[in-house]
Amino acid sequence: MTVITWTDDRVEQLKKLWEGGLSASQIAAELGNVTRNAVIGKVHRLGLSGRAKSPSSAAPRPRKPRPAQMVRMPRPVARGNTALAHNYDVEMEPDPIAVDNVIPISQRLQLVELSDATCHWPVGDPASSDFYFCGGKAVAGAPYCAHHSRIAYQPAADRRRTAPKPPR
Repeated sequence: MTVITWTDDRVEQLKKLWEGGLSASQIAAELGNVTRNAVIGKVHRLGLSGRAKSPSSAAPRPRKPRPAQMVRMPRPVARGNTALAHNYDVEMEPDPIAVDNVIPISQRLQLVELSDATCHWPVGDPASSDFYFCGGKAVAGAPYCAHHSRIAYQPAADRRRTAPKPPR
């Protein structure tokens, strides 16, 4: 480790270069055998502050003008953690009126009795003994009767998410 001695001659040269607007790195290179940090430390201890600005940094840089069509739109204010916040802007639709589709016993079918012409809509719990399929006349090209097709195939607009209702 080399100890740097600041002679009066070197200090005067440092002051002159600092007032001339050179950077600490440039002064260190000019003095030789001294680091940038040593120059900064000595400048601080000497209390040298207001040095001359270099010609390139003396004039403020002109700003680029913004295009006239740019308009800032205000953003909605949100506070807190909004990652899991619900944002529903959907009108709540009333619950559809439940229509009991009573399936006659003679129309009810088991799995092995189904065909392309019968409705494949399951009714009940498959694990129970009273489980059956609708068995009504299927709509052409669909596996369900007209009633169950309306339930199974809803238009995309009707499948909007709605907030879950709390249990009563």
